[in-house]
Amino acid sequence: MLNPDQIEAYAENGYLLLPKLIEESELAKWSTRFVEVVNGHLPQSRGMVLMKDVMVAKGAVVPSDPLYGVNKLLNFEDDPGFYSYVENQNLLAAANDLIGHELYSLVTNVFNKPPEVDGRHPLHQDLRYFRMRPAEKIVAAWTAISRCTRDNGCLAVVPKSHLLGALDHQLPEWDFVNFAFYGIKDASGLERVHIEMEPGDTVFFHPLLVHGSGRNLTSECRRSISTHYASHECESPTPDWRENDRVRRVKGS
Repeated sequence: MLNPDQIEAYAENGYLLLPKLIEESELAKWSTRFVEVVNGHLPQSRGMVLMKDVMVAKGAVVPSDPLYGVNKLLNFEDDPGFYSYVENQNLLAAANDLIGHELYSLVTNVFNKPPEVDGRHPLHQDLRYFRMRPAEKIVAAWTAISRCTRDNGCLAVVPKSHLLGALDHQLPEWDFVNFAFYGIKDASGLERVHIEMEPGDTVFFHPLLVHGSGRNLTSECRRSISTHYASHECESPTPDWRENDRVRRVKGS
């Protein structure tokens, strides 16, 4: 899937953008399924969580559409419809080239970044949420379901920041911060690049890459789907991280 220049670019910058990696028919399926789950037309699978935006949960904003109240859907490992994303062969081929074969999935999300709320995600590193190591054997995959632009809060990354090591995090001093949205303590001097994406574009990034997203200033949700892959070579202080309820061995990897 990847040529040597792409693999080198990932190692150097900490991320790699692959245009049109996922078919739009697949994106439409996941987007429709998300709407049906939020509206209660499909049951939530075991462990699945619909996260309300903090401003909606605290009554600071009454959304004009029920969909605008949901920040993201977490934990779709037990939902075959969503989990087909993790098993997508193009996605797996790229992940295999970056971190090897025999992969496990962890931390699955459908992001819905709604309008009408603050909704910022501070600059952070995903490795903060993982105990397995080495970091080089973990990679995030993040696919745009809808168009992602500066106006609707596209991803922002700090190139080469994965070379800085693990940074200290804290909750930002904002009026409204979504649950567990920790950010790095000192972002001074870090120059971010905004990654605008078309539907089906996919960015792979290192778990130490500093990244985040801004407000959605449009009138529609900015939707994406993501997972992390971890190699079977990873180790953790937990006796066997592979037996965690939220971890799955990925078929065909």
